[in-house]
Amino acid sequence: MAKLVHSMIRVLDEARSVAFYDRAFGLKVAERLDFDDFTLVYLSNAESGFELELTINKGRLDPYEPGTGYGHIAVIVDDVDAEHARFERDALAPRKLVDFKHQGQVLARFFFVQDPDGYQVEVIQKGGRFG
Repeated sequence: MAKLVHSMIRVLDEARSVAFYDRAFGLKVAERLDFDDFTLVYLSNAESGFELELTINKGRLDPYEPGTGYGHIAVIVDDVDAEHARFERDALAPRKLVDFKHQGQVLARFFFVQDPDGYQVEVIQKGGRFG
């Protein structure tokens, strides 16, 4: 059976992205590998074995475009209302809280936030299928 271990995104400014993911989600640098043309930074926390890999291509000056194929990554939190308030306090520019319903029943409560490179992150209330 396969086990998901990481997802990779390309970022323009390593320090800016590391700071965002730390401040927003408590992700810390687990490993940093520097190569001639690029750097890989693996971010993680104690909540999950899954990591976010940041790829920084050296010499790139133009921002990346996430494109039409990229959707988002998602994280679960114990209290989405408190996290939304914290994101607002910390000027992380969260979008509005949403109660996602199907046939009148709330399936998920969440909000989105955009990282410095334009990637979307969904922050979901823990519970149900997101437990």
